[in-house]
Amino acid sequence: VQLQASGGGLVQAGGSLRLSCAASGSIISSNSMGWYRQAPGKQHELVARLTSGGSTNYADSVKGRFTISRDNAKNTVYLQMNSLKAEDTAVYYCNARNILKDYWGKGTQVTVSS
Repeated sequence: VQLQASGGGLVQAGGSLRLSCAASGSIISSNSMGWYRQAPGKQHELVARLTSGGSTNYADSVKGRFTISRDNAKNTVYLQMNSLKAEDTAVYYCNARNILKDYWGKGTQVTVSS
């Protein structure tokens, strides 16, 4: 299984970006999918998670601004990020998880200028 994240870039504060995570296999619907991020000098943190049953949870810092979703037919998970802040600057990673394994993709850089 491979996960390929894309959609990062440079955006001004208040702007929006949509990250995509394309999976090589049909795992999106059967795994818990998540987005994590790591900013310089900070710990890796969960941003959003979408379970196979459709439940979501978000970091408090992004609630109301970010939305995780998936398209099973495209084997892709998305992270819509609105009202971006400078503190959202980080490398964002896609994750797929089940009871047996954890899969990680390479990150995509998001930089928010203030």
